[in-house]
Amino acid sequence: MDLIQEFNRVMNETNRISLATTVDNIPNVRVVNFYNNPQNKKIVYFASFRGSSKTLYLLQNNIVAFTTIPVSNESSEHVRVKNAIVKKSDLTIYDLKNGFIKKLPSYKKIIEKAGDILDVYEISFNEADVILDLGKGGKVTF
Repeated sequence: MDLIQEFNRVMNETNRISLATTVDNIPNVRVVNFYNNPQNKKIVYFASFRGSSKTLYLLQNNIVAFTTIPVSNESSEHVRVKNAIVKKSDLTIYDLKNGFIKKLPSYKKIIEKAGDILDVYEISFNEADVILDLGKGGKVTF
């Protein structure tokens, strides 16, 4: 089994992650849409409204974790990342527009209506767990 290939497949098939943050030892999880560039597997991008409570949490603690959300009730396949670093990206939502829209076509309307108040964040990580089935999967390192 080629775990990198399975990582790519799972990341490409889903368009949402659960992003876990912690501030003052209080955990918080949010579901966000994301885009991952296949040429740079160890970075995931998401957009958030400027000044939202989520972005304020990220300023206080930039260490996060995330897991992809399975696309069907019949499958529990997912990618899980711990100890990742998030930062505001130098890229804009307009730079990544095609990638976001390809993953989630309805994002086009969000970008058209609110693109000027969306900031892009990037989550960088060096390893990920790929969970395919009970006892099937493993860790990939970049």
